[in-house]
Amino acid sequence: MNRTTEPTMQAAQAADAYARRLAARLTHGNADLPYDITERLRAARMQALARRKRPVSLPVRETAAAPQVVSSGSTAALGGWGREDGTWWRALVSAVPLAALVVGLFFVNMVQDDAVATEIAEVDAALLTDDLPPSAYADPGFLQFLKSANQTR
Repeated sequence: MNRTTEPTMQAAQAADAYARRLAARLTHGNADLPYDITERLRAARMQALARRKRPVSLPVRETAAAPQVVSSGSTAALGGWGREDGTWWRALVSAVPLAALVVGLFFVNMVQDDAVATEIAEVDAALLTDDLPPSAYADPGFLQFLKSANQTR
């Protein structure tokens, strides 16, 4: 069963003709560009031509479809759970990033709780060691006194 390679050769020839037309248009547009840019473009074209691989007329091979194995009872992400081939290790390893995320969130929560508790303790310590009694801070006249004291400064 040999297929003819003419369609691939025609496609290669059409692509080659298109590339030539495109190169001619790009070259025509170079006339208005500065010298250093045209030199960089010329060098880039030369590199592209050096890397270009010409299509070789290779015989087309027909390949048979590979047999597919369809298994039931397992998930695509984690594999089968009941088998003895070690797929449960994959599930365990895939759970490690999730566990690290949970531990990290727990740690961040603990640090933030400690920071809030420290701030509250500092405010309480400042209130208790101040010359004024804590009941003075709740007095509405004290708030007025603070506002007037700030305005006189």
